[in-house]
Amino acid sequence: MNALEKELNYPLGEAMPGLGGTLDIAPGIKWIRMGLPFALNHINLWLLRDDMDDPSQPGHKLQGWTVVDCCISRPESMAQWQQIFDNELDGLPVLRVVCTHMHPDHIGLAAWICERWTTPVHECRLWISATDFGVARIATLMPTGFGGGDYAAQFYADHGMSNPDDLAQIRARTNYFTNLVPAVPRSFNRMQDGDVLQIGGHDWACISGYGHAPEHIALHCGARKILIGGDMMLPRISTNVSVHDNEPEANPLKQFLDSIDKFQWLAPDTLTLPAHGKPFTGLHVRIRQLHDHHNDRLAEVMQACEAKPCSGADIVPVMFKRELDLHQMTFALGEAIAHLHLLWFEGRLTRRRGTDRVLRFSLA
Repeated sequence: MNALEKELNYPLGEAMPGLGGTLDIAPGIKWIRMGLPFALNHINLWLLRDDMDDPSQPGHKLQGWTVVDCCISRPESMAQWQQIFDNELDGLPVLRVVCTHMHPDHIGLAAWICERWTTPVHECRLWISATDFGVARIATLMPTGFGGGDYAAQFYADHGMSNPDDLAQIRARTNYFTNLVPAVPRSFNRMQDGDVLQIGGHDWACISGYGHAPEHIALHCGARKILIGGDMMLPRISTNVSVHDNEPEANPLKQFLDSIDKFQWLAPDTLTLPAHGKPFTGLHVRIRQLHDHHNDRLAEVMQACEAKPCSGADIVPVMFKRELDLHQMTFALGEAIAHLHLLWFEGRLTRRRGTDRVLRFSLA
């Protein structure tokens, strides 16, 4: 545990759900933890006890569960879900699937779960923001998905990536998204900022977030002082905030920092259920920590650009001190560009393209 983590409180201590099982967080809320084959090696998923109107019997309620986030599509995850279906649902069905956003570890198995639990009486439907639904649907139809192909390789080259083997691997990436998300449901229910979902007799308010995903939705139950924070509020790491090739002049870091400030009005003792890491309290402390973290990185970037004009690739080792594989490097480069862009949009840096086509930033 690092020094920042010690400023937070973890009510469950070291307790975690076992493989194929759940851990009770509060009455009617269960925690699932699934493995990921990445450096970020797990994701937290949630089961919320629920009831919904029965379309076949007016005035009657269907009893069941809402799933929040799904994991990537792979046999191990599907097998783990099947164990949960068999043993953890008290014999009740899944009524709907809520996805906080469209990244593969959150939406990968949404179509499979929705299809698995749809009946002639009730359609198990995906609930997600319209923006993330549309982006996910587009990604499943693109030959390279996101993060691969000629355009992506050129974007990274423009920001200083020069290793020919790395660029060749990026150009060769195919089915980058669909390997993890083979399908997205064809229909959905829209969530947007300010909406209130009735889940199990409780009001859950939708809080939109930007900078990490196109339109991330966190869920907050004020009566129970519980926040399902998705990737917008993590206890151990700062979620990845990157500029991508499909929006090459975005300013996602400003969007992210503005978004997390929307959680300031929640109660200080709110129990936050993050997508990665352990459930914690100390929400306001964590918001401050994230601002401090990014302010420190911005100061490092300014110092580097004062010494010489810097590309995104020049900034990566300034911000990330460890060895990175190519998968991690693309995320790191995207995040380096995000920090450069915030300073550029604020007028503190200028940007120029060199004769080698590389974009470099220097003091304004």
